[in-house]
Amino acid sequence: MKIFVPLLTALLGVGVTTGLDWWEHGNFYQVYPRSFKDSDGDGIGDLDGVTEKLQYLKDIGMDGIWLSPIFASPMVDFGYDISDFRQIQPEYGDLDAFQRLADKCKKLGLHLILDFVPNHTSDQHEYFQLSVAKNETYKDFYVWHAGVDSGNGTMVPPSNWVSLFRGSTWEWNEERQEFYLHQFLKQQPDLNFRNPAVVEEMKNVLRFWLDRGVSGFRIDAVPYLFESAESEGRYRDEQLSGTTNDSENPAYLIHSETMNQPETYDLIYQWRAVLDEYTKKDNITRIMMTEGYTSLPKIIEFFGNSTVNGAQIPFNFELMSNIHKTSTGADFVGTVKLWLDAKPSDRRSNWVLGNHDNSRIGSRLGENKIDLYNIALQTLPDIAVTYYGEEIGMLDHLIPWNETQDPAACRSDAESYTLYSRDPVRTPMQWDNGKNAGFSNANSTWLPVADNYKTLNVKVQDRARKSHLKVFKKLTKYRKRQILAEGDIDMKVSGDNLVVYKRKVDKVGYVVVALNFGTETATLGLSNMFPQINDRMQVIVSSKKVTTSDNAWVDVNSYQLVGESAIVMQYLWGKNPIVS
Repeated sequence: MKIFVPLLTALLGVGVTTGLDWWEHGNFYQVYPRSFKDSDGDGIGDLDGVTEKLQYLKDIGMDGIWLSPIFASPMVDFGYDISDFRQIQPEYGDLDAFQRLADKCKKLGLHLILDFVPNHTSDQHEYFQLSVAKNETYKDFYVWHAGVDSGNGTMVPPSNWVSLFRGSTWEWNEERQEFYLHQFLKQQPDLNFRNPAVVEEMKNVLRFWLDRGVSGFRIDAVPYLFESAESEGRYRDEQLSGTTNDSENPAYLIHSETMNQPETYDLIYQWRAVLDEYTKKDNITRIMMTEGYTSLPKIIEFFGNSTVNGAQIPFNFELMSNIHKTSTGADFVGTVKLWLDAKPSDRRSNWVLGNHDNSRIGSRLGENKIDLYNIALQTLPDIAVTYYGEEIGMLDHLIPWNETQDPAACRSDAESYTLYSRDPVRTPMQWDNGKNAGFSNANSTWLPVADNYKTLNVKVQDRARKSHLKVFKKLTKYRKRQILAEGDIDMKVSGDNLVVYKRKVDKVGYVVVALNFGTETATLGLSNMFPQINDRMQVIVSSKKVTTSDNAWVDVNSYQLVGESAIVMQYLWGKNPIVS
């Protein structure tokens, strides 16, 4: 029989922690606005649609929402080619719609993060048009070069640099009679951050949106902000990588001159100072997230150093880059420890498993492991970032060639487009089993809804006894507890596939998370890993496929954890049910 000790939650020391700033144990949700919710029936998601669904995001335990680009754009690269940094793309709404969104976020206690794309603009931006015309103010807003004489009177690019979207980074402009630099598409000319006027203008863009209530920014493509400086009329060539003979392929070169230049980090620190201007006004922290697909040491530099602060959240892509469908538990532990060992002790960790550029968790890592990875994401230390739809286990949806929208795929052909298309991870959010999965009442949507929406959607999972969504919501609710917010971590692996880690707070208790990456059932045997552990622990939440009831007490040594599943258990010192 069980006799429960009648103590108030407040006395247990396991309630919501109050010792951390709002972002330090934050749960962030990436919204791809075009695919989240259509409010006006045109088949394209918009800001009013996001506003309509904010209560849902609050209910699933989010602290902040990050919107993929919403600024005015010709949409050559779906918003990453900005034509006006101070206006909303008309398909998504206007400044009034944005203010409605910001105001409701504030009312609900959600923090709004905008995508900021500073490396380049659209070639339709007024800045670029004036620069082409050699307007005195804007003529050096971009990186221009007259080119190098080939010897026969023809001017050729001043370096061998290759764009991330294939071909030379240099594009000839007939009107100006010069080449301009573009690290991405030719319609995305790079801004010249060696020009102080450009630096100040981008700071003013940040201030424009901070004045309208945003809580921070995710900075896009940070490693590319600077290139090596011009010397003696040209730029240093990059060395051949030796990995491909295709001179149009970005992998043809080692990008030593076009990435991770020393000036990049100083610019990040300057932007942090702008955010801190606003933090000092009302004592509400504004944050910076940085996107950089680069080496781990370079990512760590974004944090800042002993004298200056940088990004609070330099995105940690180690799990997304290094973990695959066949990865073992040992691989997972090794990857987690890479980050934990590299991160400065006074800075916060963050964990990212998906985004708009990468295959979804279920498709990339295995449908059976959706809950396992969501449990890991929510129980590792500090900050979690979730891509829309991952809480219900949405999957990649193959888009036919004739309906493909992603520019990266459209520049390919019908035989190879699937190698480049990101459309499969950007399909409309699956809200219910009605028309267009509840995303839109239009006759057609900008991308087709996934075929599985009838059975895989928010409404179905909210009504189920146990589902991905219910596992996720229970996790995020428990995540507010002190043990997961403040506890240290001791991570071990048994064999190749059973990963166990303990999160502990002295005088409160500990949580044990077990992840079985293998297909076979594993016996926990936790006393062999943690000799001081209590023999029995209470289940908090587990994968959908685990049949043990939440709140049940289990023997931590003999418990059988089925393959490709996870379980979270707790033991609170002096505050548990007495078992007899």
